Amino acid sequence: MPKPTRPPARDECIVRELLHHRAAECAEQDFVLFDGGERWTYADTLRRVRRMAAGLDALGVRAGELVLSWQANGPSAVATFLALNYLGAVYVPINTSYRGALLEHVVRKAGARVLIADGRLLDRLASVDRGALETVIVIGDERADVPGLRMIPQSALDGAGDTPPLHDIAPWDTHMVIFTSGTTGPSKGVLSSYIHSYTAATGFRNIGAGDRTLMQLPMYHVGGPYALLWALIHAGSTVVVDAFSVSRFWDLVRRYEITTVGLLGAMAQFLLKQPESPDDRRHTLRSVIIAPFDENAIAFGKRFGVPVYTEYNMTELCVPLWAGPNPTVPGTCGRPRPDVELKLVDEHDIEVPPGAAGELVVRTARPWMLSHGYLNDPEATAKAWRNGWFHTGDLLRRDTDGNYFFVDRLKDAIRRRGENISSFEVETAILAHPAVREAAVVPVPGDGSEDEVLAVVALVPGASLEPAELVGFLRDKLPYFMIPRYVRRLDELPKTPTQKVEKHVLRSAGITADTWDRVAAGVRVERDRLSAR
Repeated sequence: MPKPTRPPARDECIVRELLHHRAAECAEQDFVLFDGGERWTYADTLRRVRRMAAGLDALGVRAGELVLSWQANGPSAVATFLALNYLGAVYVPINTSYRGALLEHVVRKAGARVLIADGRLLDRLASVDRGALETVIVIGDERADVPGLRMIPQSALDGAGDTPPLHDIAPWDTHMVIFTSGTTGPSKGVLSSYIHSYTAATGFRNIGAGDRTLMQLPMYHVGGPYALLWALIHAGSTVVVDAFSVSRFWDLVRRYEITTVGLLGAMAQFLLKQPESPDDRRHTLRSVIIAPFDENAIAFGKRFGVPVYTEYNMTELCVPLWAGPNPTVPGTCGRPRPDVELKLVDEHDIEVPPGAAGELVVRTARPWMLSHGYLNDPEATAKAWRNGWFHTGDLLRRDTDGNYFFVDRLKDAIRRRGENISSFEVETAILAHPAVREAAVVPVPGDGSEDEVLAVVALVPGASLEPAELVGFLRDKLPYFMIPRYVRRLDELPKTPTQKVEKHVLRSAGITADTWDRVAAGVRVERDRLSAR
């Protein structure tokens, strides 16, 4: 077991304490910059947050209470997160794309009385069971009256002065609940303490004093709040945009002098597929985090002249694996941080030998470094934490030097002709084709209990690629048993609002009428046969 490390002090991890310290030490330094011109210094931010916290207190919001936030990235969403943390209440954001059953699930699971929401979204509440919800604080001028709910204008948050009560906050208190993307089932609300969030935020070791980050993930994704926490912890700043944009990315980096940014693998792929330019290396970036890490991540660092790092993390974890700068092996996740213990196990939680793929399970050297469970879901919590370890649901392998490599999501693993296939490795090979913009590989039923491999691809605009040509491209890159039998082309792959491919949608669709079958087309893939010698 790793040696226990010192837990963070209150003034290191509690948002209210950090706000007070930064406003005292660097009052006029920029903290948050919004695309469009608005800028908040640390002193400005503290004044705004105290005023909003006082307004929330006047409306009956109390320390420890869960409050829903349903807003796109912008000043109000940022202020909501900070003001709830200032009060000691719990920030629970809702995906702005949710409606119907997805919206109802989150609202009921949270059991919150109060919702702070963009008025343009409120008509979606009329047709769902709202559980304990009573009050909506309406952001903006547009609103829909929903019977049974008390509607309060945003102005009510500005008229209560700036002296909210300072209830005691402990480092192990829950400060936010982030709902998972729900790519494999109903969303689960991940409980995060201040210690958990601080430990995860500081696990990104490329970010340091004075760095300026780009918040391009939404505030209902853990990457949104982390952008604020990185700035608070390191006395830096963050630039808030409404969403990731391929066409505007480099302009934003240069205009706001961004020094570090995190990219999902798909984002890096999209940027890399853009035409090369003499300005490719004219930017202020000092580091980039790309996960998952593939050949495109390596190419990104070389083309744009920036050190690339990678990590393994999920909302429940604290960045247990880290690599960089500039790893050279696709699929790498790095090595463990010193205060975590990791194992790779089989379906019975028995550790597998080095080189074999197993589910990654995690535990830590001190309490609260990981999520402490799922909101109002004891069954899911017990399942994830069985046998005293947190089960990630991801297959990884470890070499004899202690390096970890991502293999696949446990539910996405494919078994064909007696061989285990990593969808990640097949996708990496497909994405190396210059005509392919994005790709997803999923199992579809084969003979008996075996799987067949289906590749679903979206092409670069204006490009063309015949399925048989793709199979020919893959012959020299993959063993015969990994080459897809089926190929389907779509304009866009189905994705969650956080740009994760919804593989369950592709699996459910299966072999559609427009799916190409290389067996039916007479395209043969032969096994290499070596004579004995």
